[in-house]
Amino acid sequence: MIKKFSDKDLDEIRISGKDIYDGCLLHVMKDRVKLPDGKESEREFIRHPGAVAVVPVLDDGRIVLVKQCRYPLNTVMWEIPAGKLDHGAENLEDCARRELSEETGYEAKEWRFLCSIATTPGFSDEIIHLFEAKGLTAHAQHTDEDEFIGVQAFTWEEINNMICRGELFDAKSICAFHALEIKK
Repeated sequence: MIKKFSDKDLDEIRISGKDIYDGCLLHVMKDRVKLPDGKESEREFIRHPGAVAVVPVLDDGRIVLVKQCRYPLNTVMWEIPAGKLDHGAENLEDCARRELSEETGYEAKEWRFLCSIATTPGFSDEIIHLFEAKGLTAHAQHTDEDEFIGVQAFTWEEINNMICRGELFDAKSICAFHALEIKK
């Protein structure tokens, strides 16, 4: 979970706001704020229900990654399985279990919370909660009807090489790998 901090010399105070767009995934807002110097400005940002992401670790130490098209970047990407919370009402670990099962077909016996990250705090309130999953058992993948996902396991060395070559550049995955390393 994230901690919130305040600093009277830096805080911005919301004066008013309006909805710009309300879609299935994103909610775009435009707020008027009072700046620390007393002047006013506008802030446009995206409200997001939050998400989870999972580092699935096989018994032999390999990590299960998913490969899917990421339309906004016009590319196929390797990343850890992840998905959005059902509008804040869903338990984090339940969401992690659901996403792991849907995207990879694996179920896990052991779960460990790693950390939470603010993905793009300059324009979104999205928080992704990162987990490690171990004791994996393979079942059938059952993605959403509009998801097409490849699944493959990699060694840590392969993942590090993919990152160094620019083949794995997903921020949540890289953050999760780092969190897993420092929590060993």
